[in-house]
Amino acid sequence: MPPALNARAGCSLKFAMELNELYRDVILDHNRRPRNFGGLEPADASVEGFNPMCGDRLTLRLKLDDDKISDIRFEGQGCAISTASASLMTEAVKGRTRADALRLFDRVHRLLTDDAAPPAEELGKLAALSGVREFPARVKCASLCWHTLSAALRTTHPQALPAVTTEE
Repeated sequence: MPPALNARAGCSLKFAMELNELYRDVILDHNRRPRNFGGLEPADASVEGFNPMCGDRLTLRLKLDDDKISDIRFEGQGCAISTASASLMTEAVKGRTRADALRLFDRVHRLLTDDAAPPAEELGKLAALSGVREFPARVKCASLCWHTLSAALRTTHPQALPAVTTEE
């Protein structure tokens, strides 16, 4: 390989490694210091989520102002990926409309499950979740909070929903 191409390949590899390290740091930070963690009373929606494969459990609570998510918080116990994903999700959807949040759910779901998904740069910090798809057993950990949010936003009676599970 010519030296110029070899140098570019080395730069690309180094960039990819640095990006993976950055993504790992984002996941670790949101696990150690989850944003929007805790109760929210009164809440317009309260939905539980459960991942039996890993044991992740969370309760997601939302306040809706017309069609906008004015506040969102979560409680529960889960692995680092589950906690970080919920933290990142709450930051990303707060202030969005129901439709915008559901579009974001679709985009993140593709990011987690589709190897052909377009690059994730436009997702900001949520792009850190892209590495999870390399570990299929962990995709459910990262997607639990998103499926729970989707269930809450797609119903007209979010207080009466059964628990969301990753096994359906």
